[in-house]
Amino acid sequence: MRKLIAFALFALSTATLTYADIAQPKGEVVLTISGSIAEGNADGAVQFDMEMLQSLPSHSFVTSTIWTDGDQTFEGVELSVIAELVGFDGDTLSASAVNDYSIDIPATDAQPGRALIAYKRNGQPMSLRDKGPLWIVFPFDSSPDFQSETIYSRSIWQLNRIAVLNGGG
Repeated sequence: MRKLIAFALFALSTATLTYADIAQPKGEVVLTISGSIAEGNADGAVQFDMEMLQSLPSHSFVTSTIWTDGDQTFEGVELSVIAELVGFDGDTLSASAVNDYSIDIPATDAQPGRALIAYKRNGQPMSLRDKGPLWIVFPFDSSPDFQSETIYSRSIWQLNRIAVLNGGG
């Protein structure tokens, strides 16, 4: 726990995240990132439990979605933060859900202000039945560029794995 807190303070104070500061998950693993990344904390992959994700710098925005009613507040960690932390070295992110649905997302979506790996909606953790515990969302209302079938298709809920690939797949 102290290492996670120290890492969070380090990340906030320097804005430079490094793989060396990733702890081992203590709770249930909710996200595994594999593929073309820096060394992992579990057989060439990086595994995160919810506490680890929540210890990273958080971001939130309010937006409507095509799957929910009214404005929703999403909170989580930007995909760009995860990309920097684990050292994405590919051009495609193959994101997969608990039910094995998957979608390819260009690594360019791992830029600040784009994709968010949300772990809270309207201030509450999301259950599996409520599109959680992790959902990749975009600030749809912030730009017409985010209001397309292509971007909507990248908004994968029940996210549990990301494979970083070179050359598409």
